[in-house]
Amino acid sequence: MNVLTLNTHSWMEEKPEDKLKQLAETILEEEYDVIALQEVNQRIDARPAIVGDLYCPVSDHLIHEDNFALRLVELLEAKDVEYYWTWTFSHIGYNQFHEGLAILSKHPILPRDFLISVCDDAASARRRVLLTGVTEIEGTMVTIANGHYSWWSEDLSEGFFPEWQATENVLKEHSYPLILMGDFNNPAGSSGYQLMTNSPLGLKDTYVSSEKQIGSYTVAKAIDGWSENKGELRIDYIFTTSELQAEVYQVMFDDRSAPVVSDHFGVSVKFN
Repeated sequence: MNVLTLNTHSWMEEKPEDKLKQLAETILEEEYDVIALQEVNQRIDARPAIVGDLYCPVSDHLIHEDNFALRLVELLEAKDVEYYWTWTFSHIGYNQFHEGLAILSKHPILPRDFLISVCDDAASARRRVLLTGVTEIEGTMVTIANGHYSWWSEDLSEGFFPEWQATENVLKEHSYPLILMGDFNNPAGSSGYQLMTNSPLGLKDTYVSSEKQIGSYTVAKAIDGWSENKGELRIDYIFTTSELQAEVYQVMFDDRSAPVVSDHFGVSVKFN
């Protein structure tokens, strides 16, 4: 069982078409069972797309021709590799994109999305959602959850704290082993990180629980949202419940394992 999470920063990078192809090539090589993507963009003014049979809709929000997840799935399909996929809208990004979350899986997905932020203004980047999907991995039914969270706020009525409370309420009734992935915007060791690792959901940070670690941090420079960063941050995570044992944790797209395709590195985990 092999899974990947990546904040794609899609269509915001230099040479975005080249980086999309590099992402697809790595997916073909690594044969991930499930992929969670954040900042999955489509231009507001792009034309509606024909999505095909692999798309598992979660809402009536239109998929556009340049939807990053759609384009990725099309590249993979051209190589005779099929991924079912779902996408949900989060908020307007950079005044030009519908920004959202996507899950890709080798098996059909039963998706749902949930508003987890206090803010419900689609024009505001403070609006955040959680995308979940029940799917099958190597004969086992698994709940996948994908999120892109806000930063910690000392005012606990906003920011990460209420988003995490909402996440716990959504996931506390899950019936299958859980894999929670995404960009959490709360560095390892921070108050937000402690909230996650002490959660009643019983989550394990796979960087800590894996038998082998290859790399650690996922941000190495100043990026959007971390404009004053000068160090190395681990803010992208794969958490699991105790039913799943992580074998190998690996940082991806860091110019070692694979070319850099985003302002974040990705994280993959192989389970035994």
